[in-house]
Amino acid sequence: MDTVPVLFLTGLVVGYFVLAGCDIGLGMLMPYLARTPTERRRLVSAAAPYFLGTEVWLVGAVGVVAGLFPELKSALFGGLWPVFTVLLAAWLLRDAGLWFRARIDTGSWRRGCDALIVGGSWVLALSWGAVLAGLISGGAAPSPFTVACTLAVAAVFLLRGAAFGAERLVPAETGEAASADDAGRLTRVLARVALGAVAVTAVAAVLPGGSAIERPLVLAAAALVPAAALAATAGLSGPRLSRHTSAVAIGSAPLLAAAAQALPLDGPPAGTLALAGIAIVPLVPLMAVGQVGLYRMLRRPASDTGFFASPPAPVLPPRRGAVPDPAIRG
Repeated sequence: MDTVPVLFLTGLVVGYFVLAGCDIGLGMLMPYLARTPTERRRLVSAAAPYFLGTEVWLVGAVGVVAGLFPELKSALFGGLWPVFTVLLAAWLLRDAGLWFRARIDTGSWRRGCDALIVGGSWVLALSWGAVLAGLISGGAAPSPFTVACTLAVAAVFLLRGAAFGAERLVPAETGEAASADDAGRLTRVLARVALGAVAVTAVAAVLPGGSAIERPLVLAAAALVPAAALAATAGLSGPRLSRHTSAVAIGSAPLLAAAAQALPLDGPPAGTLALAGIAIVPLVPLMAVGQVGLYRMLRRPASDTGFFASPPAPVLPPRRGAVPDPAIRG
């Protein structure tokens, strides 16, 4: 196993989950956090820029797997291709909802796009949970363990979205918003739900026929990291701590698969590796700097207008000769 390519792939995968948790989790929480048209516009405006940068990490990870780890590609897309097919469909539909929501200014169109955003986000989170459950269980048939693991991953996505929403859903004009307050309160609740789901998953893993984990002790030790992060968040509300602990919890999820199973990570021939290094390595600093810059730029509260958010209806001046309304006179 070549250490450098494995570390590079690990960084891409962990980076994707940490960043994708923001927009996917926020999309999952849209019905609860965005009840009015203004709140929905702001939520879309908050989530949309993140999915553009996040998908670069996913595309990069897929390219590295396809080019440098052919055996891992066969293991992933061979046994789990039905789950990846559903995941890809949800990815496209969710993105379509984000891209096209503001293109037609009608209520029915926006409601349809909102349904794509919410449904696609939920299916994305559950699909990633199913992928990780399949890898951790060694490709075993669906069982209580795979179901519990899928739901635990979805709960961590929700926590990441709530922590992100507590920062980004505050209006820039007033600095106060019910949706941001609701997201802040959810962080404590969702951390407890996720911690409970992790405990149920651990119990299901040791049941007869629950899974075929090759390295249970290594997995148990690795699982202490997300469990500790969730426990630290379970007693507090708001984004101050949960923005970090939710990132640790969701970033640890793909690492648990590597801890549980001996994945086929034998690298390619030296010539292929050198060629990939020449093509990829110079782009890594640009990706990192660009993502950090995007994150810092978008940490401020989101606007409810923009390319991805429908602008509010303009206030037209009164027509010439019209009688002014007494209620607004003076």
